[in-house]
Amino acid sequence: MQARSFHCWSRRAVLGAAAGLVACPAWARAQATAFPSRPITLVVPWPAGGQTDITMRILAELAGRSLGQPVVVENRPGAAGTLVGAALRAAAPDGHVIGQLPVTLYRAPLQRKVPWDPLRDITPVIQVSGVTFGIVVPADSAFRSFADLLAWGRERSGRLSVGSTGIGSTAHLAMEDVLSREGVSYVHVPYKGTADQMLAVAGHTLMVGVNSTGFAPYVESGRLRLLAVFDAQRSRRWPQVPTMRELGYADAVYTSPYGIGLPAGADPMVVRKLHDAFKAAMFDPLHLRELAKYDQEPEYLDSADYGRFVHEVTARERVLLARLGLGMPRPD
Repeated sequence: MQARSFHCWSRRAVLGAAAGLVACPAWARAQATAFPSRPITLVVPWPAGGQTDITMRILAELAGRSLGQPVVVENRPGAAGTLVGAALRAAAPDGHVIGQLPVTLYRAPLQRKVPWDPLRDITPVIQVSGVTFGIVVPADSAFRSFADLLAWGRERSGRLSVGSTGIGSTAHLAMEDVLSREGVSYVHVPYKGTADQMLAVAGHTLMVGVNSTGFAPYVESGRLRLLAVFDAQRSRRWPQVPTMRELGYADAVYTSPYGIGLPAGADPMVVRKLHDAFKAAMFDPLHLRELAKYDQEPEYLDSADYGRFVHEVTARERVLLARLGLGMPRPD
């Protein structure tokens, strides 16, 4: 908390405690008016070169043009995309450090103790888009369908290797949900991001990959085969591929909306400037074309609606994790 109160405390030191209490809000408003006064850091909690990293870099470049300062991506991969939580918790709420917010950020405190609370420590700015998930295997795999995968897994307990983007990631929960219902014991292999996992599947190091539509270039190039998707409807891009719902798993619909946020306590003028710049960037044709490469579309929510949405997501995630036996008991 010391870092967050530094500017106002310095002002008090100059004007005296009593005067500082009055002057500080006006000084803070002046600072907000001048925002941004230097380059902005956008923390992306995924490795460089993956789907989210690429789309975020384009979004950052476009938003920087509107803001008049560059928005520089800083990758902090690992822990299923939750390292952005600590980064934003430690940063000053002046808008010069922001972060990409995956749904795993809101799931993590429901699974384990973490030194930050996304609902308390982070202010949502804008929801950008969302990803759906699919099950992929090498193009020459003997698994021609999800039924083939299940049959092999049942006959060879504990030998099926399945990758995801980390323990507790949406991809992990999706596959755990389905395979646990079928009584299939498997080896879960967590990866830091999409690119390394897809290369492992294409290179036969990993038998099955569960990931967001970052797998698209690998499927399109013929290196991977897509067995099923976890969306509610079939993909317009791969209409021949069934949904898990069609395969008999009625509630196995998993998506992962994401947006941009900054440390709590920021001036509303700063939040508005960031929102407006990233909204314009979202709908820029360059960003739209990049999203389309991964079968994505804009899923815009403004700051208020996005804030309400993350509270709703947290409530739903608590129920899901309890059903799968993966949640942390709530304190009395």
